[in-house]
Formats: sequence, C-alpha cells, structure tokens
Amino acid sequence: MSIPLKIAQIAPLAEAVPPRLYGGTERVVAHLSDSLVNLGHDVTLFASADARTKARLVPVREQAIRLDPAKLKSDVAAHLAMLHEVKMRVEEFDVLHFHIDLLHFPVFEQLAHRTLTTLHGRLDLADLSEAYRRWHRFPLVSISDSQRRPLPFANWMATVHHGLPRQLFDFSPTHRGYLAFVGRISPEKRPDRAIEIARGAGLPLKIAAKVDHADVDYFVEVIKPLLQGSDIEFLGEINDSDKNELLGGAAALLFPVDWPEPFGLVMIEAMACGTPVVAWDVGSTREVVDEGVTGSIVRSVGDAISAVHEAQSLDRARIRAQFERRFSATTMSNNYLRLYSLLTHPASCRDKLDRRLPRPHAANRTLRT
Repeated sequence: MSIPLKIAQIAPLAEAVPPRLYGGTERVVAHLSDSLVNLGHDVTLFASADARTKARLVPVREQAIRLDPAKLKSDVAAHLAMLHEVKMRVEEFDVLHFHIDLLHFPVFEQLAHRTLTTLHGRLDLADLSEAYRRWHRFPLVSISDSQRRPLPFANWMATVHHGLPRQLFDFSPTHRGYLAFVGRISPEKRPDRAIEIARGAGLPLKIAAKVDHADVDYFVEVIKPLLQGSDIEFLGEINDSDKNELLGGAAALLFPVDWPEPFGLVMIEAMACGTPVVAWDVGSTREVVDEGVTGSIVRSVGDAISAVHEAQSLDRARIRAQFERRFSATTMSNNYLRLYSLLTHPASCRDKLDRRLPRPHAANRTLRT
C-alpha cells in the first residue's frame, strides 16, 4: 500500500453523515470517509456531531441543519464556522477534500493547490459561470460527465462516479411484483410520471419520498390526487434499512426525472440489490445504467412501460455484479486516491499517475476521467 495520506473531508451540514433519512451528498461523504479509513489512510471528517464515521470527527454543529428542531437557523453561519475550523487546522492535512460546492473558494484561494472540490449539484444556475471563472485555480471533480456541460471551461480534474459499501444493501435474487420510486416529491423528479408508468404497466407502485416545504403545494395539488387507489402506496421518507427492503423487493426502480440529474444515487442503490433501473434519458443516466444489463434508458412513457416488462427478465445476479465492479465504495475511493496523489506528488510524476486514472467504461464512451 502507498504511504498513508492525511485527508480532510469537509461535508455539508444540511444532513447527518450519513443522513438518517433522505440525503445524497452526506451519504457519499460517509461512504468515502469510511472506505479511505479501511484502506489505511488518516481521515478527518468535518461535519455535524450526529455523524457516524470511522474517521476522526471534528464536530462543528451539534445537529445537522434540516432535522434540527430549532425554528431559526443560519446555514451560512454554520458553514462559515466550519471553514474557520478547517483553516485553523490546515497544516494537519495533505489534502483538503471539499463537498460544499464553492463556499470555500474565497477562504482557501491561496491553498487551492492543496484542495479537491467535488461538485454534487446542478451547474446550470445563473451566476455560477462567473464564479468558476473567477476562482479557476481550484481542481474540480464532477460526479458525471453530463454534469460538466454548463461549465466546460472549468478546472475539471476528473469524473468520479459515486460508490456504496458492498455490504450496505442485500442482494435479492427475486422480486415481489411491484415498482419503486425513491427520492423527493418535486416537479423535476416526476413522481406523476412514475405513477403513469406503473399504472400503464399494470403493476403496483411504492413511493418512498420526502416532501420539502417548497414542494408542499405540488404534492397537495398534483400528486396527492393521483394516490387514490390501492395500486399506489405512499411511504414518505424512509431510512436505509427500509430502503434495503423496498428496493430489494421491487421488480424495477423507476427513475423518470425531468432535469439534468448530476448522478442519481438511488440508481446504484437499486443495482446493489440486483434490481433493474428504468431511467429517463437525461443527465447522468446513460453513464450509470448499462442498457440491457442493469436496466433501460427511455424517452417516453410508452417506452418505459415496455421497459418495465423487459426489466423483469434481466439477470439480477449480473446487475449486482455490475454494481460491485463499477460502483463500490472501494472503486470510488481508489479513484479519489489517484487524484490525491496528483495533488501531493511532484509535477514529474503527473504523466505516470495520469495513466493510472480510470479509463472510459466500454458501454459509455463519453465518460472521461
């Protein structure tokens, strides 16, 4: 094994690490931190005090923000306090790995060469372009190639797909005849489309999703009327144990999103159970789903209905094997370790290390690392 690195992982404070219920970025940070510890590295996690981690925890807030019962909270103040703590301890680390979008750029501008920033969200927002031009020295990681499209000029170092611990989800060799939708109740996630697909396919649908305050009207006015009937079951937010049970029993996961999804963690959670994915052809889905192996990419409700029936003939053991090969936490961690090496090694080592970076997946030729 290479010389252990001292790595700081700086997580968002919206959710616990990992989240108790819904949450993506903090879940990835949790898996990455634990996996790096398992690989022998010295990892320090900056997060809220309710984190569960194998890393050394530096708690910067008593509880993650979203589930904190306090009525008045300042996420800006909380993140600024965390950045101050990181800055005070910066000499303890070889690499500072940030997962908080671009909040740290003004504070760590003189240390950009020692940082890695993984961008977890959508990048087609107003004002982002000028910000990434202004702070162009920070090495960036995308979680899919499609995520980069709004900012092709940015200082991209690599694309690293998310990964999960192999033991987190149980392989289910059979299903129980229903479809699953897991995520948020929001217009861009299209639970209405999932309901239409399930009813068209003649299969019951289980919906496990949170309803953010901003989406309450959408839920009440658009989705709730569609929940009438015994064929649709709304479960609300669920924890990892319940998600394991839900995804493992599903004939397929429906992922009918209507926005440029940067990755879509639930797709690989389903694959870990051996459950195929029927995903809309937007965002990252072509990079995550292997057509005819782990699921199908569709562009219409009719195609999705056909794909649901075809998915039931896919080899669930092969889906699980593909998950283990492409989307394990160890694969993700090793890809990040190669990037950390590029940051910590002399420039003379760059060409040698560059050749060791992951190459494009055969079924997804657009993937660049």
